[in-house]
Amino acid sequence: MRIINRYITGEIFRYAAIVLTVVVGIYVVVDFFERIDNFLGAGLSGYRTIIYLGYKIPFIIAQILPVSVLLSVLITFGLMRKSNEITALKSGGISIYALLRPVLVIGLLFTAFLFLFTEIVVPAASGQANHIWLQEVKKKSAVVSKEKNIWFKDNRIMNYIRYYNKAEQAVYGITLYFFDPEFRLARRVDAKKGLFHDGQWTLMNIMEQTLTEPDGEYDIRFYDRKTEPLGFSPENLETVVQKSEEMSFRELLAYVHKVEEEGYDATHYRVDLHAKIAFPFICAILSVMGLGIALKGRFREGLPVAIAFGICLAFLYWIFYSFCISLGYGGMLPP
Repeated sequence: MRIINRYITGEIFRYAAIVLTVVVGIYVVVDFFERIDNFLGAGLSGYRTIIYLGYKIPFIIAQILPVSVLLSVLITFGLMRKSNEITALKSGGISIYALLRPVLVIGLLFTAFLFLFTEIVVPAASGQANHIWLQEVKKKSAVVSKEKNIWFKDNRIMNYIRYYNKAEQAVYGITLYFFDPEFRLARRVDAKKGLFHDGQWTLMNIMEQTLTEPDGEYDIRFYDRKTEPLGFSPENLETVVQKSEEMSFRELLAYVHKVEEEGYDATHYRVDLHAKIAFPFICAILSVMGLGIALKGRFREGLPVAIAFGICLAFLYWIFYSFCISLGYGGMLPP
């Protein structure tokens, strides 16, 4: 490796570590003070609170890393430009385009690291953080099984949901178990689908079994559509359904195939599957953008203006990325 390449690589990695440490530290502090009322209300110990915040850090790093790469490139080449090192390199016969090679290689290295990091570390850490938040802080009674099936318990009522579609706010394969004070099954409702509208659930293709007294037989009836007062809302389901960031690429791919084989719509998860590959490449894209911004001749006002412009560009890029993801969720773009 040429001396200049080693120098640029070292500076970019150094500033990326500094920026990442500062931003993650600020994020953790802000997140702590936003949730401190929940921690105190749940009686969570200081040790468990620190453990929870520690489990949140990998997810924060994955979200902040691309911006850290952009800022590190801007700072490195901005300082080189300010100290006339770029002019010296040009005088030595080194082309500006020659500087693109180490920046692009660094961007690709960060891309590979981010993919592996989100594949191995983030799912495990996010799952533990969500478990602490739901079970120990929010005291949720819902359980997510390994097959992603959902169980809810609510005052002698057991609710089973086979699949929840976030985009449609619909549940599929729902079964409701109603128990009497002696814990006998007094009523069972099986429905193929349920839709949430105007604050209530409407079930479709229903089979209802009701215990009759005194013979102990069950009266069976069928309905095409019926409104049922369920003890949960789509917001409750979204907090307990295993999220894409809690699954690795292989697990998410297997889950998508399983959902589609059972005849359900897995567009939301398929979009997240492709995003797991697409998102890490933001590092390579923003690193090249950062080089172009830092070497742009019109930024005579200094490094702060170039950094501010770069942050705005990263913000616009993030908005565009999120907008395309939303179009994928809505089915307007293929996953």
